[in-house]
Amino acid sequence: MKKIAIQSREFKLFDRIIARFRGQPGELLSILEEIQKASKHQYLPSPVLEYVAQKTGMPLSRIYSVVTFYSFFNLKPQGRHCLTICRGTACHTKGSKKILDYLLNALDFPGEEAAEGEKIFFTTKDKLFTVRTVACFGQCALAPVVEVDGEIFGHMTVEKIKKIVAGLEKKGRVK
Repeated sequence: MKKIAIQSREFKLFDRIIARFRGQPGELLSILEEIQKASKHQYLPSPVLEYVAQKTGMPLSRIYSVVTFYSFFNLKPQGRHCLTICRGTACHTKGSKKILDYLLNALDFPGEEAAEGEKIFFTTKDKLFTVRTVACFGQCALAPVVEVDGEIFGHMTVEKIKKIVAGLEKKGRVK
């Protein structure tokens, strides 16, 4: 496993985040959420979780139980753009599997498969895209549904997702 290097300026930022939420209801969730947002690839590597445990005095096991319970926390690096495919019954029957298959074949993913039960999670080698699945968005009338960087797109097709990906790739290259 590759060792994660954390810069001292990051620890200073983490200290400010921890201080801002100290003593507030739900402080751990707020601290972890803000630190994840501030992290380069929107995730919480082990050294960061250990640092939070040390600074807050909370057991590391409690911190891990929180980040593994809530699906919005990431323990693996995320791409700059996140594409989330709904795999609920309505979306499945309307073609979400075709959209997922297209993305998994069209984007440059590492060889290993990152599937946890029914959930799928991949990040491209260049860290431009993360593709993941969810059980249901609760937007069945819009099936199939895809979330792109937090925005819901309904009645998705392979052709529509191709255009979205091409636009995001173009933005990514221009940077």
